[in-house]
Amino acid sequence: MLNALYFTIGGFVVLMPLAFGLALLITSKLKGTKIMKTAFFMPVMLSTTAVALMWVYILNPGYGALNEILRFLGLESLCREWLTTPTLNIWSVVLVNEWMYAGYNMLIFAAGLVSIPDSLYEAAEIDGCTGWKKVLHISVPLSKESFKIFAIMCITGCLKAFDLVWAMTKGGPNHTSDTPATLLYNEAFTFKFFGKSSAIGVILLVLGIVLSLMVNRLFKPEKE
Repeated sequence: MLNALYFTIGGFVVLMPLAFGLALLITSKLKGTKIMKTAFFMPVMLSTTAVALMWVYILNPGYGALNEILRFLGLESLCREWLTTPTLNIWSVVLVNEWMYAGYNMLIFAAGLVSIPDSLYEAAEIDGCTGWKKVLHISVPLSKESFKIFAIMCITGCLKAFDLVWAMTKGGPNHTSDTPATLLYNEAFTFKFFGKSSAIGVILLVLGIVLSLMVNRLFKPEKE
């Protein structure tokens, strides 16, 4: 469950501001937003296996691109065995997950941002509210529904995180990157403990429902 918590922390600390920032960028009046939309959404269209294989190659300690770049920059002391070092391995998978799904969540936030009337921004500018003040006082509060959808999808997605973890580390080494979903898979199909795996599945289902209800309640509009 600790690794599922890491996924959740990564989702709210890294993915949420990243996706919202990208949404602000593609809904702005800057040139080239169509190209940016395609570029940012591209990782989502790739299969999980393709993404995993690409990043396993990049993070390879011997010939991987990341360590090669660090060596080229004279930062050899920062080179690591990214996918075999405990704790570091799960965080590597978490960051790859955020990279992969940033474009998808960008569209969720963008859908909320384009529904905000331009007249609100124009009125704010007249009152002297410009730049980041408009984002903090208009864009963020009026994107509340988008944040709720993101929160529910993030929490439930973290509880069932499996494919990327399995493709990159298979939960290893020594189960240090196991998530509840990979644990369930191993108990059922490796050790044939179907009762135990069923219990894990039920616990994940209940947790998902309870946490989703809590998020719904948290974002429930206040009665006037």
